[in-house]
Amino acid sequence: MPERIYGIRHHGPGSARAVVRELGEHPPEVLLVEGPPEADDLVRWVADGGLEPPVALLGYAVDDPGKAAFWPFAVFSPEWQAIRWAVAHGVRVRFFDLPYAYRVATEVDTTSPQPTETRPVDPIGELAAAAGYDDPERWWEDVVEHRGVPVFEAIAEAMAAIRETVPENPDDQSREAHMRTVLREERRRHEHIAVVCGAWHVPALTRKVPVKDDTALLKGRRKGKVAFTWVPWTYGRLASWSGYGAGVRSPGWYHHLFTTADEVVPRWLVDAAGVLRAEGVPTSSAHVIEAARLAEALATLRGRPLAGLAEVTEAAEAVMCDGEPLRTELISRRLVVGERLGTVPDEMPAVPLVRDLTAQQRSLRLKPEAGERTVDLDLRQDNDLRRSRLLHRLRVLDVPWGERVTARRGTGTFREEWRLAWQPEFAVRLVEGGMWGTTVAAAATARVTARAGAAGTLAEVTELVETCLLADLAEAYRPVLAALDRRAALDADVHHLMAAIPALARTLRYGDVRKTDVAGLATVTAGLLARVCAALPSAAGSLSDEAARRLRDGMDGVHQAVGLLADESQRERWLATVESLAVRPGLHGLPAGRLTRLLLDAGRLDGAEVRRRLRLPLTVGTPPAHAAAWVEGFLSGGGLLLVHDEALLTLVDGWLADIPAEAFDAVLPLLRRTFGAFEAGERRAIGERVAGARSVSADAAAVDTVRAAAPLPVLSALLGRPLTSAGGPP
Repeated sequence: MPERIYGIRHHGPGSARAVVRELGEHPPEVLLVEGPPEADDLVRWVADGGLEPPVALLGYAVDDPGKAAFWPFAVFSPEWQAIRWAVAHGVRVRFFDLPYAYRVATEVDTTSPQPTETRPVDPIGELAAAAGYDDPERWWEDVVEHRGVPVFEAIAEAMAAIRETVPENPDDQSREAHMRTVLREERRRHEHIAVVCGAWHVPALTRKVPVKDDTALLKGRRKGKVAFTWVPWTYGRLASWSGYGAGVRSPGWYHHLFTTADEVVPRWLVDAAGVLRAEGVPTSSAHVIEAARLAEALATLRGRPLAGLAEVTEAAEAVMCDGEPLRTELISRRLVVGERLGTVPDEMPAVPLVRDLTAQQRSLRLKPEAGERTVDLDLRQDNDLRRSRLLHRLRVLDVPWGERVTARRGTGTFREEWRLAWQPEFAVRLVEGGMWGTTVAAAATARVTARAGAAGTLAEVTELVETCLLADLAEAYRPVLAALDRRAALDADVHHLMAAIPALARTLRYGDVRKTDVAGLATVTAGLLARVCAALPSAAGSLSDEAARRLRDGMDGVHQAVGLLADESQRERWLATVESLAVRPGLHGLPAGRLTRLLLDAGRLDGAEVRRRLRLPLTVGTPPAHAAAWVEGFLSGGGLLLVHDEALLTLVDGWLADIPAEAFDAVLPLLRRTFGAFEAGERRAIGERVAGARSVSADAAAVDTVRAAAPLPVLSALLGRPLTSAGGPP
């Protein structure tokens, strides 16, 4: 036959070396590679230095970008190396798999990586089992990767034997019919053809199949309109555990095998030592030498030609990691899998939205990386403020490149902490986002405006108001505000109204920090607060425990939000509502206690009045459950009040001591829930205060007054003044 068929293992460095060697010894006129034919025009980019693997071909349906698939390539992928050789030597490259356009016309969702091939058996696993291996990866490593000269004829023969014993897969049959059709076409044009495909397909390509049979398999298929481009990929997504059907377990290790010419094991262990040292683990050159010796000894004992990943890992864990699994896991994550992210040239054909994002990433010096990293943004700095806006806008487009980290230091409004990690699937979401606009700002604006119009609840719209602030979507602000006004007018549920106020208050308070115009929002917020104040009295009647808890949480949110407002009249209106509601007869203990606490924190009640109100539910005859709910509402949010107010602590302690034994079991869960929410230090301080007070009381009760009065005459003479038995003046 005029063609040479090289059956390879996808992403196998041994296969990659062998294919390049064979191409050099038997140069073809055309190279056929397993892959989507629609990507033929993108082959030329392989010669561009800006296209650095790992990268992937991204194919998607033009009218429905959610239908998408990836074809990843690493530097050690045989297909990638074959294409690079062909481009460098001026040989035409043609992908000859079944066109992806056929798939998108029938598939519902292909957002997972390259379409996986469902087969009855694992062909590599079958060969490994026949050779006495329980791990296919280990067999391939010994036979192919370490030897470096795979016998393509032997692999093809083995695959043919396996395929004779299993039923054919319909998907494979269609794909291989198209491959044979392309192969026949190229035979009419060229004498020397090279074919690089998965070893599984080799028997099908060498088999004599009538043309009419292949035509029948492909007849009647519909084609969709698709587009292709190159996108960055990561080794984490290349790993088989990530869900990629043709993946490998250790892409970082295979990268090392392919790119390291000599001293493979020692160089790997040197890199592992660097990983440990970066995390503060002392690792010396002696560790590396001893680990290398141990890995080679293990390989000899196991009859392996060279130390493989298993031996190297075991040696590193025993010698360099002191047997600590977490350190071994760190090496595995950083080196065995790897955190490498590929790059594509800026001139790569892409949707305008991707081009705009790339330009902004470059301008803001915010480079996407595969590994996770944290950035601390100071919003007073113009560049950091622009970074924050970009990250918020991308989240609107369902591209969560950054995740907000809860501040550990204070509650300042000028700082944001983000955890960044770029994922390859964001490429698909950016293509989908391109339907909303050609720039990130325009697309986010259109998306927020559409969501505001379709919002079904008031909370959804108020969330979008805050989004407009955080992402600086000025063009979306007015339509979102109009939607908020409409939803607020239609929504009569006081809980929905209370839930809407905090986001609006934050927007009003921090709009100046982000240099955002929030004109008109104050009027809407004031109107919502007025409706809440008017509706609260009727909403607070006849509450169940669950309803009382919901009301308590809602009032807490409004109270905190009102504290952010600059309008003192709004604060007075709210506090007046709280004051009137707090003394309402028959109010559930949970909101009643909480309202009293809010008034105390706001300076509207003094300690004496708080203690008086606390005595009311703690008096004899009041159901213990009601009293416990009142205490829970009053103390929720922290126990420092009890630590610093001794009179209040004594009052609560006395009430607890007076609870009848038969009622204590019913009250205990409520009390545990209240005090269990306190910080450990607060609970300890409260316990110490109670124990100290009781110790003093016990000591006072044990004083012998007769003996204590005996020294009074002497003290009176020393001090020059008469003393009573109480130690005070007569």
